[in-house]
Amino acid sequence: MNLEERIHQGMLFYEFGHKDPVDQEIERRLDEERKHCKEMLFDYNHTRPSDRQKRLEILQSLLGKCGDRVYIEDGVHMSYGRNVYLEGSFYANYNLTVVDDGKVYIGDRTMIGPSVTICTTGHPAYPLYREMVAHYSLEIRIGRNVWIGSNAVILPGVTIGDNAIIGAGSVVTRDIPENVIAFGNPCRVQREISERDREYYFRDLKVDFPYTLREE
Repeated sequence: MNLEERIHQGMLFYEFGHKDPVDQEIERRLDEERKHCKEMLFDYNHTRPSDRQKRLEILQSLLGKCGDRVYIEDGVHMSYGRNVYLEGSFYANYNLTVVDDGKVYIGDRTMIGPSVTICTTGHPAYPLYREMVAHYSLEIRIGRNVWIGSNAVILPGVTIGDNAIIGAGSVVTRDIPENVIAFGNPCRVQREISERDREYYFRDLKVDFPYTLREE
């Protein structure tokens, strides 16, 4: 099994120091892809705010999937970019970090607050393996219409269900089901989203016309 296959299957891997010629070639290519991603995102982060078309073109040439209704504020950083798949519309606020050695799938109409980290990659607990700079990468799946609050951290292998809300500052270490509000460190489900949330948008603040839901 070569280096790239190990990464995609969630097995331990090393980025550098391989002896097998096939792995050495993969190692060189992956290093070039990481450098390319940094160059592209440098350009992205230094475009003028008014040049939205150029920003979109950079994302569409870099990401694994990116439609026309995607906007990410300045300060975005990724490992490869090509492992990030955005379905439909997507918005991320300032300072998004995506460690995408593994795949990251994000559903339509999901929004992400400032300074969120999505990290598919970790290191083993046993100290000897960390001395050897071993990694593992597990894909992350974020559903449709999810809202992730500022400074949240999404860790390797996590799935977040449709319509879920992840509170600010949360550290998501386990799967979160759909239609719930979850927060904390570690992030835990606090309650389901209910009919009361149709009437009140924050604590005792009530939704008013014209923002009331139209009859379907």
